[in-house]
Amino acid sequence: MRQEDPVATTTETDAMRRAVALSARALGATAPNPVVGAVILDAAGAVAGEGWHQRAGCPHAEVHALRAAGDRARGGTAVVTLEPCNHTGRTGPCAQALIEAGVARVVFAVADPSPHASGGGATLRAAGIDVESGLLADEAEAVNIAWLTSVRRNRPFVRWKYAATLDGRIAAADGTSRWISSAESRADVHRLRAEADAVVVGSGTLVADDPHLAVRGIEGAVQPLRVVVDTRARITPAAPVLDEAAPTLVAVGKDADTAHLPGVDVVRLPYAGPAGSAGLDIDALLAELHARGVRSVLLEGGPTLAGAFVAAGAVDSVVAYLAPALLGAGPHALADAGITTIAQALRLDVTEVERFGPDLRVTAVPTAPQES
Repeated sequence: MRQEDPVATTTETDAMRRAVALSARALGATAPNPVVGAVILDAAGAVAGEGWHQRAGCPHAEVHALRAAGDRARGGTAVVTLEPCNHTGRTGPCAQALIEAGVARVVFAVADPSPHASGGGATLRAAGIDVESGLLADEAEAVNIAWLTSVRRNRPFVRWKYAATLDGRIAAADGTSRWISSAESRADVHRLRAEADAVVVGSGTLVADDPHLAVRGIEGAVQPLRVVVDTRARITPAAPVLDEAAPTLVAVGKDADTAHLPGVDVVRLPYAGPAGSAGLDIDALLAELHARGVRSVLLEGGPTLAGAFVAAGAVDSVVAYLAPALLGAGPHALADAGITTIAQALRLDVTEVERFGPDLRVTAVPTAPQES
């Protein structure tokens, strides 16, 4: 369990901060596994090895760090961002690897909430190893929030991204929208794509912008699954999103005609309302993605799809790129989200404001439900 006041040395705190930074290197590359970083301190407190989990099926962070440390791990301390796993999957249990390496102490930030892998801390304690939990837990959780959310809610973490003018318009009255945001903001969006397991758009965005959705300009990025929510299967085989640059999934209504899409990965989902009047069921879409190993979603859809996600309670973070421009007319970022009165407003807590070129990027998360 997480402790209120973990007892840790300054050296261990520095090592944990380093482990958190290491874990972030694999964002977007480890699904369905978490991102994890580890640092091994020798018996004198010096850094002996470090590592991070790089791909699902590859060695975990602790194993990389132990290999780098070699014999210096014996009698030392392992500092890990997530509780060492306690099960055998495609790789062996990290708790056992730490025991065999002869470490004397293990400090981890966040307890593993998954029922099949948790319990590593107890196994280590039973082997006579000193175990401390909770060190820099908030920092470690923030980096690993997508995986943690997927375990706790049994669905992917959803980050909704949009670009708008200061008066909240995402396009002009004539439909033109390129480019509302700056080149610096657009480059940052590719970073968000690279950190996600799937990028989701709706048929409206597909028709209006003909997007490609693949990551560009980031060396070594794992291309996310491109997902088109296309209730009536309006997509054409020539759409850029169906090229070979990245895998693509087209989600359609259960009775949509897809004869024109041979060879395309198509999933049929239930409707959110009668005869598809409200599009596809968002919970069913997220369940399908979760079953495919997707743990983090970047929602780049237009106002209709964004409204459906908000109405379903399926937005975990909002990233808004606000350009210093005014349009006065044109579509807003968010359409009907089932909110009819100010008391129902989805309140957000702004966690970061940063400048990208002339734009502001505002990051916010839904607050806990307010009591009346």
